[in-house]
Parts: sequence; C-alpha cells; structure tokens
Amino acid sequence: MIKYLKWLSVIATLGMVFVLLGGALVTKTDSGAGCGASWPLCHGELIPSEITPELVIELSHRLVSGIVGIAVLALSFLSWKHIGHIREVKFLSFMSLFFLVLQGLIGAAAVVWGQSDFVLALHFGISLISFAAIFLLALLIFEIDKKFDAESLFIQKKHRVEIYLLTIYTFIVVYTGALVRHTNSELACESWPFCTNAKPFSFMSTNHMEVWVQMGHRLAAGILFIWTILFVFKLIKQYQSSRVMYWGLISLATFITLQVAFGALIIFTLLNLGIALLHALFISCYFGVLSYFILLSSRSAAKERTAIKDDKVDGNVSYIK
Repeated sequence: MIKYLKWLSVIATLGMVFVLLGGALVTKTDSGAGCGASWPLCHGELIPSEITPELVIELSHRLVSGIVGIAVLALSFLSWKHIGHIREVKFLSFMSLFFLVLQGLIGAAAVVWGQSDFVLALHFGISLISFAAIFLLALLIFEIDKKFDAESLFIQKKHRVEIYLLTIYTFIVVYTGALVRHTNSELACESWPFCTNAKPFSFMSTNHMEVWVQMGHRLAAGILFIWTILFVFKLIKQYQSSRVMYWGLISLATFITLQVAFGALIIFTLLNLGIALLHALFISCYFGVLSYFILLSSRSAAKERTAIKDDKVDGNVSYIK
C-alpha cells in the first residue's frame, strides 16, 4: 500500500502545481469570465457551442482542478486509513482537502457572483496552503522508509519562531503579489526596481492606486528576499551537519532569488506569460520548503515538551526519594 501511496502523493503534488499555475494562467490571461457567469458548466452548456481561447483556459483549469481534487480526496482518505498513526498525517489530510475545496468554492463564487480584487487575491494564497499540505503529506509518506530521515534534527526555539514569522510574512507577500495581478498593476511602473515613470509623490493621488500596489509588493518582496538570505546564512552554519536542513536552506535561497529575478523579468519582458508563470511556480516551491521547516519545527517543539516533562518527572521522583 505504501508504494501506491507514494505514487498517489506524487500525482497529487504535481497535479496541485498545475492547479496553481492554471489559476495564475486564468488570471494573467483575463480568462476568469471565459465560461460566463455559470459554474461548473460553461455558459450553461455541457458542451459549449462557441469556443474561445478564454473559454478553453477557464474550462481546462476547472477540469484539472476536478481531477486533482479526486486524487487529493483519495490520498487524504488512504493516508488517514493506513498511516494515520503518524503524528501529522490526519491534520495534513484534512488541511489538504479542506483548502482545496475552499479555493474551488471561492473560484466558483467569483464566477457566479463576482468578487472584489482584494477578495480574489486570497485565492492563490489558499491554493498555496493546500499545495503545501499535500506536499508535506507526500514527504511523510516517503519518510516511512527513511527516504527523508530527519528524526535526529532539533531546531532551536529562537529559530522555530523565526520560521513561523517568515512563513506568515511570506503569505502576506504572496497576497500583495496576487493583488498586483488582480488590479492589473503589473506595468504601473515601467522600470525596476524603482518607479521612474511616476513623478515624486504623484502616487499619493488615488488615481495612482496601481503604483501603490506595485511598489508596495516590490517593497514587501525586497524585505522577504533580504530576510531569507540573512536567515539562510545564519542557520546554514548552525545546521550544516543535517543534510535535510542544509539542502532545504540552499533551496530556500535559490527559490527566493529566482522569484525576485523573474519578478523583474516580468517588467522587462512586458508581461511575458511564461516568465509570469515561472514567477508563480518559484514562490510555490519556496512556500513548500518553508512549510517543511514548519513541520520539522513542530517536531522539535514536541521533543522539547517531552524532555521538559521527563525532567519534571525525574525531579519529582528524586524529591520523593
């Protein structure tokens, strides 16, 4: 059964990547209304009579999301049933399915009733949480035969706190990036990293909200880049003996560097679609690695609580004696 779970987890993880990229493609090509205001049908028809590029993109995204949803449902059920004794499995099984359904409902609501740009920007972040849960579930399945053995790793409390804060801040940066797309602010600034086409303080006007959104995202992303690089340099010396932690940190630095580079290329290439999709892919990979660090941190916290409890028990025994 573990062999089949491995294959299913890989399929579900890769499928979720396609769901993320498909959602980004729908947004970047303005294909959200490709099927009109009907869901799950297109223009109220099972087989649309009029085919447009936007319809193909939107309908393909819905089909892929549906197929991946079935794979995630199977993965969650079988993982719960066969390896539910592993500490994190039941929680991740629930999270992966819950947030996948939630992002689907938000997408459906946006099609049928419409949503503000600020609500729609949450869609990618919710999909990202589902992807992270599925990815971690896959890693747990591969851990069973020690493909990813990190049992001996202990992350210090101060580093665990920083990992939690970095993850929360990353989610905020992801939201600002999604807001850039949904408000069509990608080319509000024609240069990078500064907005040289806007006069000093001209963006104080409400007519320049797109500039505010674009530059706000750039500032937030710049802080994330600097924070991540400093974080990696600080921890890589501390945990260089752990292969999982060492290569995880290297991956983290690599993904955030590529994320920033491709963010700049979006401007230089005037919204090249392939570049934009890679931009979405790299932040998804970055968030996935961070999520794994959270998993490792939660295990370290559990070890710490157990050690404290054992010390108290030993202390009480000694006192009684």
